[in-house]
Amino acid sequence: MAPTIPLAERMRPTRLDDLIGQEHLAGKGSILRNAIEHGKIPSIILWGPPGVGKTTIAGIIAHTLHAPFHTLSAISSGVKEVRAVIDEAREQPGAILFIDEIHRFNKGQQDALLGAVEKGIVTLIGATTENPSFEVNSALLSRAQVYVLKPLSDADLEKLLQTALEKDPEIRAAGLQLVETAALINLSGGDARKLLNLLEIVAQSDPPGGKVTDAVVMNAAQKKVALYDKSGDQHYDIISAFIKSLRGSDPNAALYWMARMIEGGEDVKFIARRMVILASEDIGNANPTALVMANATFEAVNKIGYPEANIILSQCCTYLACSPKSNAAVAAIGAAMAAVRKYGDQPVPLHIRNAPTRLMKNMGYGKDYQYSHNYENNFSQQEYLPEALAGTKFYEPGHNAREEELRRYLKQLWKDKYQY
Repeated sequence: MAPTIPLAERMRPTRLDDLIGQEHLAGKGSILRNAIEHGKIPSIILWGPPGVGKTTIAGIIAHTLHAPFHTLSAISSGVKEVRAVIDEAREQPGAILFIDEIHRFNKGQQDALLGAVEKGIVTLIGATTENPSFEVNSALLSRAQVYVLKPLSDADLEKLLQTALEKDPEIRAAGLQLVETAALINLSGGDARKLLNLLEIVAQSDPPGGKVTDAVVMNAAQKKVALYDKSGDQHYDIISAFIKSLRGSDPNAALYWMARMIEGGEDVKFIARRMVILASEDIGNANPTALVMANATFEAVNKIGYPEANIILSQCCTYLACSPKSNAAVAAIGAAMAAVRKYGDQPVPLHIRNAPTRLMKNMGYGKDYQYSHNYENNFSQQEYLPEALAGTKFYEPGHNAREEELRRYLKQLWKDKYQY
């Protein structure tokens, strides 16, 4: 007996008019819709949360353009598979190569695509849940147009449920009545695939009278998870609560909010990345090891994944929460950038310019530069800033043990110049 095709796959539309959500891309007059209707699209990267239509849009493009369609998963495909598809596409004008989770391709795998994309051998459609600015190399990114997919709204998810009830023969045969939808929507986390899979599980559980209530859904799901809507305001509220708890040195609250995200299926790299940012933004030189710890956590959870990554996240979370805090680095770069905007492109003082040629030396480049290591304590009190900014202090060490040491050291070196 052939395996049953999952409801999410049965419901996958093949026309833009049937796509639910993403009106800014698929709606009348939208840029992507216009490109598809004119029969020619550039290589694109579709960036958005899980289950919001990235794979569906790729399929709609191929179906509408009647183009040869090749699919690779970055999880299971390597350079060999990429090259094999490219070789096949050379004989197929207009071929489309769809790569799911393209952010998982390493640099070598992404580089293998460059020539084929640049020469038009294939039109690349990449799908990613991660910011392509960080996860896709710049050479490939410059050859593709990035389209951002928005989280599906509750109204979109409700419409998807109703469409399944009306159009799918198997779901229609189950005679379901949606009495309550909160559990279906919240447990799906804004992921249309999860939503439809859960609806199918509920249908197979044969609820009494065909009535779908929140209690029926929770029972069918077989576990009562902490509700966490990755697609709505709660996503931003909880990450905000998490960051503020870390900043506020409350490891208990930070662990709770992080557990809410983990139970809700939040991307492990999203949580880890925010801790890397916080390690510099809110701890900085008060405890420089915090950034080392956070960066190591990001690398580790990327390799390990759930559920073991929970332990690594917990270790980093508690360490950051218990670290002394300082935002001096944030204030320092903010002040420096404000000076750049105010004073424009000030010339580099001649004495600290490099002088690799005789002409430059004759022009005074490097003249009177004082090599720090030739002086007592490896320090010479000379001016490094442009003349218009001479003596300007941007960095004010925070009032914590580590930065007070830095303050004393700087004051000893610079005497009264910077008023440390």
